[in-house]
Amino acid sequence: MRAEERKAAIAAYKERKVVGGVYLVRCTASEEAWIGQCPDLSSIENRIWVTLRLGNHPNRSLQRSWAAHGAAAFAFMALERVEADTPYLRSARLKERAEHWLAQHNARRI
Repeated sequence: MRAEERKAAIAAYKERKVVGGVYLVRCTASEEAWIGQCPDLSSIENRIWVTLRLGNHPNRSLQRSWAAHGAAAFAFMALERVEADTPYLRSARLKERAEHWLAQHNARRI
């Protein structure tokens, strides 16, 4: 990749619109569910699978379930996209919406 192409790719990455949201990770074998929130939905799924595969996900119940049932038993779903003008407003809205989904799915927080 040439220097100009690299600079253009970096600039495009920095200017992309980041959309936060609330997501669900479900174990189909045990019917357990976990709800999380993040400022960037485009990268969270990959981050979750990598940490689970490496055995160092911070949520111990999710990691134990992964170890017991394997990767094939898990599914990821974006439940809601949250856009806001400022990071503070987005953070507050994400917390509010995560609480709603936790109650609706009888899930645990990631």
